[in-house]
Formats: sequence, C-alpha cells, structure tokens
Amino acid sequence: MTAAPTTSPSPATGPAAGRSAPAVDRPSARPVITYAVLSAVAVALFAISAPDGTSRFRLSGRSDAVQLPELPLPGAAAGWVVALVCIAITVLVERDRRAGRRTGWWAPAVFGLFWLVGFLVWVVAGQTISLVGLLGGGLVLSVPLVLGALGGVVSERAGVVNIAIEGQLLAGAFGAAVVASAAQNAYAGLLAAPLAGALVGLLLAVFAIRYVVNQIIVGVVLNVLVVGLTSYLFSTVLSGSSGLNSPPGLAPVRIPLLADIPVVGSVLFNQSVVVYLMYVLVAVVHVALFRTRWGLRVRAVGEHPKAADTVGIDVNRTRFTNVILSGALAGLGGAMLTLGVGLAFGQEISAGKGYIALAAMIFGRYTPVGALVAALLFGLATNLQDILASIATPVPSQFLLMAPYLVTVFAVAGLVGRVRPPAADGEPYVKQ
Repeated sequence: MTAAPTTSPSPATGPAAGRSAPAVDRPSARPVITYAVLSAVAVALFAISAPDGTSRFRLSGRSDAVQLPELPLPGAAAGWVVALVCIAITVLVERDRRAGRRTGWWAPAVFGLFWLVGFLVWVVAGQTISLVGLLGGGLVLSVPLVLGALGGVVSERAGVVNIAIEGQLLAGAFGAAVVASAAQNAYAGLLAAPLAGALVGLLLAVFAIRYVVNQIIVGVVLNVLVVGLTSYLFSTVLSGSSGLNSPPGLAPVRIPLLADIPVVGSVLFNQSVVVYLMYVLVAVVHVALFRTRWGLRVRAVGEHPKAADTVGIDVNRTRFTNVILSGALAGLGGAMLTLGVGLAFGQEISAGKGYIALAAMIFGRYTPVGALVAALLFGLATNLQDILASIATPVPSQFLLMAPYLVTVFAVAGLVGRVRPPAADGEPYVKQ
C-alpha cells in the first residue's frame, strides 16, 4: 500500500485563500483638496498676478527700544516662492495620505504661514503696513476667542457640549462694564466678568445635567436669553445718564526687558492684564488636563462615563464643576470686549465671537494649545480686515468683511481633517 503523496497547499487553495491584504486606513482626502485649492489660488494670485513693486512691512513700533529696518518683499519673487512651497506641502500631504499616514502639525502651520505671507504681499500691493500693529491688534482681538475656546475645551472634555459660549462672553462683557462703572474700578469689573459667565454656565449645567435636556438646545436658548436680557437692560438701565456704562479701561502693563525684544516684545509684553491672564490660563489648563489626576478624571468622564463611575468618580459632579468653570473662563473673555479695549457695553457686542471660539476649539482638536493657535489665526484675520480697509487694496471691501468667517470655514472644514471629539461628548449620563 502506497501512501498518497502529500503536497503543500498552494496560496490559491490553502487556509489563506480568499483573504485579501488588509486595507490601508487612509486619512480623509478633504484636507488635501483644501491644500490644492489654496495652492491654485496662490499660483493664480500671488505668482501670476503679483503686484508691481515691493511691499514693505515695518518691524518696529515708534516707541520700541530697538528700531529695525523695514522688510521689503518684491511681489513676483515672493509670490512664486509661496506658490512653490504650498504646492510642495500639498504633494507631501497627499503622499502621506496614500501611505495611510497623517502628516504632522507642521504641515498646516507652515502652509498657513507661507500662504499668509503671500496674501499680505499681494494685498498690500507695493504699500507699507506695520507688522507689529497687525500682530498686536490680532492678539488683542483673539483674547475673547482664546478664553471662549478654552472654556469649550474644559466643558467638552468632560462630555458636555457648550454652545452657550456666545452668551457667556456677552454676560461677562455686561457684568464687567456695569460693575466697573459702578465702582469706577476696572479690576472690580474684571472680577465680576467670570462670575457672570459662571452663572450662565450654572444654568447650562442645571438643565443639561440635572434635568437631562438636550445640550445643544439648552445652549442655543441660553444664548438667545442672554442677548434679550442684556439688550433690555441696555435700553432701560444703561442708556441715558445712569453712569453704569462708562467703565474705566485696563491700561497696558509693560514688562521691562521682555517688552524690548524686537518685533514680538511690544506685541506680547505690553498688553493689559487680561492678556497676561490668558497666557497663564492656557498653560494651567493644558497642564491640568494632561498632567494631573484631575485632568485624567475629567478626560475619563468625557470618554467613558460608565467606566469612570465604576472606579468611583462622580460623573455628574465632575461635569457640573467643569461646565461652571467653562462659563467663568468665557466670561473673563467677555471682559476683554469692554474693559480690555476701553469700550462701553453695546448691544450684542460679542458679535458671534462665541461661535468662532467653538470653531477654534474644533480646529485646535479640543486641546488648549491648539485652541490658542486657532484663535490667534482668527484674531489676525479680523485685524487684517481692519488694516486693509484703510489702504488701497485690490480686495473688495465685501470680501474684507467676510475674511474672519472665510478663515473659520476653510480652517474647520478643510485644513484639520477628521477631528474626533470625546467619545461621550453631548451624551447625558444617568446612573442606573
């Protein structure tokens, strides 16, 4: 009796037959499309349609200790350099996408920086603007956005969607103006602003956490409530000669030595106390969220509340605390709208900044530092709109008014790709 010949299974008939190679999980193509569109705009406007002459940028303010010469950038040469860099980054991002990799944070940062330089050279069109003024004004305008986005990060990391940032900014601006006017002390108003924002946060927490009302609906209703209430009080109490809407402004505080650093010194270190509080709060919240036990508990509540409850974390108490803290941060940002720039309170003075702060939070991937960078970008776009309105520029005035919102749409919808919020964000937790 002869044994049947044994043969090894062929790749087509063996156990692995029918198995296909694992598919590469490629990132979304949406950012690449946005890069490609913006690169095409750079080629068409900054390179091919480059302005004649040289655009000049002043690097020093009149009171700076070190006076730097102006920076000249020839239109055509700068435009082609910007266009080529944008194209190269677009190709690298697409290459990484096809390989199933995500390009690092440097790609949108470098792309945005070069694209902004190209846009500035093109839009200034052979004239001269102050780069220090552009950066300093952009920083001031971004403070409410940064603090509002920071409040959003604190709330949403705990699993509660805070759409009420707009109302919290407005309440903080109102509280700061009224208290500072009554006491004739700007720092009294600075204390009142976070309390007013925290009160709106408390209402959000009560309805969204205690009574399990839809968080989006509650946030929108609170925004409408604060707009209506402050508008009513403005027309009945603040108007006229009541003296409750003439708040003293916060004078800039110059930090010796640091303020003398060329270019960035007067931008970063000759600001009001609210700006310095913003620096501290971004650092503190970042460290607290990602380097402390408290932050670990907050992130656990936002990601998997049931598991957090199992190990003894009081989920709803944590959420309550974070939502109130979120309101306080946004309320402090509202103080910048009045005290920080020396303005009286006006109806709807927040002007949609709370919603832009939400966009900055998403653009920053729910991190304090990311939200800071995104908010600075939006603040810079707003200040650039104001500067360009005062010079002869090829951009129509209507597009200048749209600039901050266009930046918001392109940044959130195109450049950041897929952003994953905390897994339990927006989901109420009812203990069984």
